[in-house]
Amino acid sequence: MKPPLVPLATLLGRELRNVKVEKPFVKFGQAALAKKGEDYFLIKPDCERVPGNPETSFSVFAIFDGHNGISAAIFAKENLLGNVLSAIPQGINREEWLQALPRALVAGFVKTDIEFQQKGETSGTTVTFVVIDGWTVTVASVGDSRCILDTQGGVVSLLTVDHRLEENAEERERVTASGGEVGRLNVFGGNEVGPLRCWPGGLCLSRSIGDTDVGEFIVPIPHVKQVKLSNSGGRLIIASDGIWDALSSDMAANSCRGLPAELAAKLVVKEALRSRGLKDDTTCLVVDIIPSDQPVLPSTPMKKQNALSSFLFGKRSQTSTNKTTNKLSAVGVVEELFEEGSAMLAERFIHRNFSF
Repeated sequence: MKPPLVPLATLLGRELRNVKVEKPFVKFGQAALAKKGEDYFLIKPDCERVPGNPETSFSVFAIFDGHNGISAAIFAKENLLGNVLSAIPQGINREEWLQALPRALVAGFVKTDIEFQQKGETSGTTVTFVVIDGWTVTVASVGDSRCILDTQGGVVSLLTVDHRLEENAEERERVTASGGEVGRLNVFGGNEVGPLRCWPGGLCLSRSIGDTDVGEFIVPIPHVKQVKLSNSGGRLIIASDGIWDALSSDMAANSCRGLPAELAAKLVVKEALRSRGLKDDTTCLVVDIIPSDQPVLPSTPMKKQNALSSFLFGKRSQTSTNKTTNKLSAVGVVEELFEEGSAMLAERFIHRNFSF
């Protein structure tokens, strides 16, 4: 006997209800203190892959930490998102869109850099650019404005790579292999001071948008990482180096855990100010990706409750607990979908031709 036919409207209704149940809430907060006035940020929680269709919504959060002026940061804020979206083919479904996004981010960063350089201005900017679609988080970054992920169980993961020459040996090797010179500032008497820099130009970052005057060794090609959260959600902290020069990733996460995003951002900035004083522009975005059946992101249990948290969120081995913060959370909490950090365009676009 054949099962009874189900009306099309009923099937569509079920599908829409499932989408609404599965899609998380995205709540956010922002806080900043200005020293030089060169930090800018972008918050767009209501983007749509298909214009007019709220079921295709995604969110964008970004920080632009300018140097040698503000023009590059402002230009990237105003143009980068459009350049990224224009590099994604039209008429594709969500899964194809997410698969195309990492390369589109590279194309968008490079196009934005080319367009800015055509203006003939010499300022530059870091960029940390975050796209959230459902439980999938994609982060593209150049410079040292970091994005961290805090998930259930208190595991803090880095979703970006700092492009500071002082701390990134791979970038130092890339610059010198390309013919650039890496060294500290020489002062009177031959003494070397300050962080490692790329010469000519003297920039302490190896990747940025802009910086027309520092030569071809400083590139706009971003590190890109794409992860999928479990349905327990997570918290992103996106901040300029005014935060990270004062706080470690764990310190930033611990300072605001369990608090609403808006208050959390203020507390991270306050903690950085208390730790180091206002030495630089300090900007922080906190973004909570929350299960739709929960009003707020659950707080992580205290250490004395570790047995309960292991039962609720899955066991973590002792070795995974002690890993540094650049490692992703335990399997089942975060699934890594994509990561690529090469500074060579040929390696990033080897399977597809892009035009700028």
